[in-house]
Amino acid sequence: QVQMVESGGGLVQPGGSLRLSCTASGSISSIGHMGWYRQAPGKQRELVAQISSGGLTDYGDAVKGRFTISRDNGKNTAYLHMNNLIVEDTAVYYCVGTTRRFTSPRLRPSHYPYWGQGTQVTVSS
Repeated sequence: QVQMVESGGGLVQPGGSLRLSCTASGSISSIGHMGWYRQAPGKQRELVAQISSGGLTDYGDAVKGRFTISRDNGKNTAYLHMNNLIVEDTAVYYCVGTTRRFTSPRLRPSHYPYWGQGTQVTVSS
């Protein structure tokens, strides 16, 4: 099995910044596409960001210009740099991954077989 191990969630004030990390491990030699989704209670799951193995990125409209996804292929790790956080960013954030590789950064959720356990991000004063 492949595990997506997340870290970095927590409480932050509006306008602040936070960085999430996710490392893929298990019965794989390397991870391909990686991404982040989020979901608040009673709300629909939505794409935050995703990144191809080659570093091409795609962002959800709500976070464009504020969040940045990056990766370190040598570490099978993806990062989510969250800046200028607002209350609406409060959600459980899930790291996702697949061993498949695509040129385009845009994948559907069903293309990600590996999901992390989720980490809570709370933006509050």
